[in-house]
Amino acid sequence: MGKFFKDCQHAPSRWAKCPHLYKIRYRSSNRRQIEESGFETQDLAIDRLTSVYKAKKAAPRKQAKSERIEKYGNMRFREYTAEWKAGQRHLAPASISHLESLLQHHVFPALGSRRMSSFDHKVVDGFIRAMERNGVGLAAQSNAYDKLKSILLDAHRLGLFEDNPLLGVRPPQYDPKRAVIPSPAQLGSVRIAGDDTFLLVADLMSGCGMRNGEAAAVNINNIVAADVYRINEQVNQSTKTYDRLKHRKAGEYRDVPLPARTKRTIEWYANKYGAANGYLLRHPKHPSIPFQPYLLQSQWQRLKRRGALDIPEGMVIYSLRHFFASNCLRHNIPITDVAEWMGHNSIDITFKIYRHLMPGSIGTAAKLLDTGLAP
Repeated sequence: MGKFFKDCQHAPSRWAKCPHLYKIRYRSSNRRQIEESGFETQDLAIDRLTSVYKAKKAAPRKQAKSERIEKYGNMRFREYTAEWKAGQRHLAPASISHLESLLQHHVFPALGSRRMSSFDHKVVDGFIRAMERNGVGLAAQSNAYDKLKSILLDAHRLGLFEDNPLLGVRPPQYDPKRAVIPSPAQLGSVRIAGDDTFLLVADLMSGCGMRNGEAAAVNINNIVAADVYRINEQVNQSTKTYDRLKHRKAGEYRDVPLPARTKRTIEWYANKYGAANGYLLRHPKHPSIPFQPYLLQSQWQRLKRRGALDIPEGMVIYSLRHFFASNCLRHNIPITDVAEWMGHNSIDITFKIYRHLMPGSIGTAAKLLDTGLAP
């Protein structure tokens, strides 16, 4: 670390009482010998040597950070993302495919050529507003923002930004008004508008809250009780194979209520068409592969073009799943249960989407609380 001394004739044992000033000697980071003087006490000399040592020790870290900023700060976003993506070894093939689709269609066209050092909260906010102006769906907006967020946070950890470029940015927000939900009468007409497969999927989504891909993987062996269905897989639309559930590890499942009508539909379909290893739906042209959710979407579009569907403007197939949530909440089932049955990884998602379906909750609470207040 260096040494301290006095340049006089007194022995070290006399330095405490000697009037001469202390000196220090050390080597700088480039190995040059440095000597400093003028320290009245031994403690002051030692403090100075300690500060020099700490500065020398921190220098490599500062130099490394400077080198990182120089290397990555000048990178284009597309180039940096390629390095970041190479490190995402935990992602499943379907997730990689989804990531690449979001990057190519939404993120790279807007930000691919931008230098990493130029990102700040205004750039990120401008990206979100551009997606809104271009009519990008809210789900795609949220997913694209999440991927951009992951990449920029990785760069922030490297020290590329003085301030977090996401700080103060308002992420894409779900507008509950966009969740168009059919009435019971409209659901009744939708159920019988298409073929038998359409009826089965409509009952699974509206009765059990399944996602499209989960309904496509319906298996009669998953009826684990008279009123319980176990959702343990889905048909992955990217790989076209059975896969783990969204937000879940392989082997995880969720049990959902099985209404009597939905159970009857499952059993009726199984009796009429049979099952392969319990699976009820297979691809009509390729029985060796699972039923693909896009086939349902194709039928939905054909029915709409023919005017066979009595549906409100903006309603989509996914609205059948929304019906399940609204039916639960309309019957005072706790939203925590609804979130669990729908497979949301956070109750915040359920609350944001379906809070407007509980308009009387505050008024009901006021009446209930009033009964407990002193007269």
